[in-house]
Amino acid sequence: MSKQDSHFINVFGLVLGILIALAIVLFGVARAVGNSTQRQHVQQEDLYVDSVAARIAAPVRVAVAGADNSALEIKAPESAAGAPGLAVPEDGPSLYDAACHTCHGAGIGGAPKMGDSAEWGPRIAQGQATLYKHAIEGFTGKTGVMPPKGGRVDLPDDLIEAGVDYMVSQSR
Repeated sequence: MSKQDSHFINVFGLVLGILIALAIVLFGVARAVGNSTQRQHVQQEDLYVDSVAARIAAPVRVAVAGADNSALEIKAPESAAGAPGLAVPEDGPSLYDAACHTCHGAGIGGAPKMGDSAEWGPRIAQGQATLYKHAIEGFTGKTGVMPPKGGRVDLPDDLIEAGVDYMVSQSR
């Protein structure tokens, strides 16, 4: 290795060391400024305080045999109780708009498009009972997949049947 190469490596190492030291100093200054200004505001936010309380709460309560366990009542987790659910449609058309339109409006996943009698014809020929069964239980065919209840397993069977009736009436 020549003297010039050795000098270059030494200078490059020195510059790199200075840059790393500068980055560490800047990081420390940023942390100090953040501690003095942001931490106080963040720790006073209600959402932050609630999330910390939820994380440090006891995960379980144990009932002991032979002891008085009357104070232990079963409660649903707060995160599940406060979570908003999806709205339940009232009839076939509103079900189509809320859930079925995603696939049957554009033909996604091989779904027959609403109003296309050529695609619906063979399915309608199988009978309403088969259409209901495939819509409720799900179906995997040669050209596509129908998830159970269109992915909305929270809906009652009679509402799914109303949605099938609506799509069939629009596709004859």
